Amino acid sequence: MEQASTQHEVQTPIQNAFSQTFFHGTKADLKIGDLITVGFNSNFVDRKLKHIYLSATLNAAVWGAELASGEGRERIYLVEATGPLENDPNVTDKKFAGNPTMSYRSLHPFKVIGEVTTWQSHTSEQIRAMKDGLEKLKQLGNFVIEE
Repeated sequence: MEQASTQHEVQTPIQNAFSQTFFHGTKADLKIGDLITVGFNSNFVDRKLKHIYLSATLNAAVWGAELASGEGRERIYLVEATGPLENDPNVTDKKFAGNPTMSYRSLHPFKVIGEVTTWQSHTSEQIRAMKDGLEKLKQLGNFVIEE
């Protein structure tokens, strides 16, 4: 007859069992499972960037969707990072001390895992003021995205 073992089998924990979910605001029409990768034109400047951007706050993603160039519908996707993230230097400490917007960037793709379909837009006056401010910075040569 076998004796019950008093030793417990050691199990390796699942890596990243509950990954952090982030937000990505855009006008791109994406589907669950799509990867957001580098190599496409930025939402904000007419050129391709080395990084892609996301935020852990819905408000920052709302601004991303509202300010994105293009004619598509404003969208906010839930995304998971597939590689390391770093603070977005275009926001962190330049515009806000620390990183209150929890904005990050990466060289690695973001996987679309869902879409936020109900969210509160900023007022048309707030959006116009932000767009006018960005346009003024561009005209002055001060709208620079640090890559």
